[in-house]
Amino acid sequence: MRRLACLAAAAFSAALGLLTILPSPDWLSWKLSVVAGQFGYMVAAVPLLAAWAAWRPALGRGPFAVATLALSGVAVVLLVQPCFQAWFIARSLPARMDREFGPGRESSRAFTFTGLLRPWPAAVPMRTLAYAGPLKLDFYPAFGRAQAPCVIVIHGGGWNDGDRGQLPQFNAWLAREGYAVADISYRLAPKSVWPAQREDVAAAIAFLKSASASLGIDPSRLVLLGRSAGGQIAEACAYSLRDPSVRGVVALYAPADMRFAWLWGRPDDVLNSLELLREFLGGTPETAGPAFDSASGYLLAARGSPPTLQVHGTIDTLVWSRQSERLSARLSELGVPNLLLTLPWATHALEFNLSGPSGQLASFAVRRFLDSVCR
Repeated sequence: MRRLACLAAAAFSAALGLLTILPSPDWLSWKLSVVAGQFGYMVAAVPLLAAWAAWRPALGRGPFAVATLALSGVAVVLLVQPCFQAWFIARSLPARMDREFGPGRESSRAFTFTGLLRPWPAAVPMRTLAYAGPLKLDFYPAFGRAQAPCVIVIHGGGWNDGDRGQLPQFNAWLAREGYAVADISYRLAPKSVWPAQREDVAAAIAFLKSASASLGIDPSRLVLLGRSAGGQIAEACAYSLRDPSVRGVVALYAPADMRFAWLWGRPDDVLNSLELLREFLGGTPETAGPAFDSASGYLLAARGSPPTLQVHGTIDTLVWSRQSERLSARLSELGVPNLLLTLPWATHALEFNLSGPSGQLASFAVRRFLDSVCR
């Protein structure tokens, strides 16, 4: 029985490890890919323990032990390899960011193995404010910095779900880095269709400017940061509002072109993408074409658009990484400073574990970007 348990643990770990190199199938929760890619170096203890237990003389070193040892080896390699990939990417990332955005303050490396054991930042003071009717934002003041730049965080959730405060540890980290954070709610589909969400972001920007003195923020140094659906909103707002106070935009695993999303969407995919787009944009490209276009950062980008940082996992099954690749190429054609950080092992919510390989690289890139565009 113990031999079978060891073999099962090794097999499960190896299967989980495959999610660091292969997209998650639609029938499997994508959140398992988050565990594999962000916490795999911790999970690797399970197959190591299974191998040790299976190879003990007391259990006999027969076929079960050999199979357990082999599967455990495969599992450990798959679960740990994102750390080595992150180390390799980290070697060139600072120079890439310098080329695109100019130098920023250097206070840490992009990735370290010791950082994998680093605790998450402690919680910071936060207060909730109403900024437009029933809509609210969570405000985190910057640590040790007066008249601080402010990062406006726009949550994900497929436009019809989610709320502010999705990753409070990320907001706390930003505040401790010297950036105020306004984590906003916005109206959701299908009750509210685009451009309601753009109007809400514009209202949040106006509120923060009007209250800048009391909040201790610099109204001329704002950055939009969005995740998934929030990244789409951030891009579309940054490129269409043409507000000089918006110094930059950060889009994490976001769709940039709604027509492209419709073209490649399937009614049977994990998100039921076609129905989701209908709800958000009020129809199809044929019946709601203007909404599709005005929600697409890819189409709105122009010379003089704010600098842009994108982070995307190449095995993301919720938003195809090709979305970010196309936007990056478009911005480069227009001469807009931009950088796309692609992570081969990552999927959605790649910055959830700030200490993991994805979290370290993403947080480094975000901090360097903010330092450059807000200086």
